[in-house]
Amino acid sequence: MKFGVLVFPGSNCDHDTFHVVGKVLGAPVTMLWHASTDFENCDAIIVPGGFAYGDYLRTGAIAKFSPIMASVQKFAAGGGLVLGICNGFQILTEAGLLPGALMRNATQRYICKQVHLKVETNDSLFTHGLARGEVLRMPVGHLEGNYFCDSATLAQLKEQDRIAFRYGNADGLTEAEHNLNGSIENIAGVLNEGRNVLGMMPHPDRSSEALLGSADGLRLFQSMAESLAAAAR
Repeated sequence: MKFGVLVFPGSNCDHDTFHVVGKVLGAPVTMLWHASTDFENCDAIIVPGGFAYGDYLRTGAIAKFSPIMASVQKFAAGGGLVLGICNGFQILTEAGLLPGALMRNATQRYICKQVHLKVETNDSLFTHGLARGEVLRMPVGHLEGNYFCDSATLAQLKEQDRIAFRYGNADGLTEAEHNLNGSIENIAGVLNEGRNVLGMMPHPDRSSEALLGSADGLRLFQSMAESLAAAAR
C-alpha cells in the first residue's frame, strides 16, 4: 500500500497531507511532482489543497494541463483511488474527473473556520468507516468553495447516492442557514460514478490529530487504507 501526494507550484497543503499519511496513519507515502507522469507504484493519489499556479484564470484551470493529471485520469479510469481536497477538488472538477464546478463564495469573502459536516453516504472506499448521518468537524479555507452543478447532474448525484458530505450544524441539520459558501444544497463533497474519486472542500488533512482541534479527518484516510488493504488480499 502506497500513497502519492501531488505537488503543483502553489500547493500549500502537500506537506500537511504527507505528514498525516506517513506519520499519523503510518502508511508509505511519496510526493509526486506535477511535471512527472510516473506514479512510482502508488495505490492511491491525493490532490492536496493550496493555490495551484496561483489560481490564475480560475482555480484548477491551469493545473488540469499538468503532465501528472493525464496519469491521474488514466489511473482513475482504471478504478484507482483519488482524493481531492479543497484546491484538489477544484482541480478534479476542471479535469472532468468530478461533475460540477467550484465558484466564488456567495459572501465574496475568503472563509477560514471550523465547520460541521454531515456524512451523506458511507457507500464508498473513503467513507465506509463512517456512519450515514454522522457529524464530523473539519476546517475549511477557501474563496471558491461554492459548489454548483445543473439540475440534471444534481438529480443524478442524489439518485446514485454520490453526495458524500453536506455542510450542517452539530446536530446534523443541513438548512440554508448552515450553508457557509452558497453551495447548492449545502454540498461539501461528491463522488464520481465509479465511487473511486472523491472531492471535498473541507480539510481532513488539517483535522487528523486532536492537537488541531479534531481528529475526525483521520477516519477518511483510515477508510482509504482499509480499502486498499482489502483489495490487496
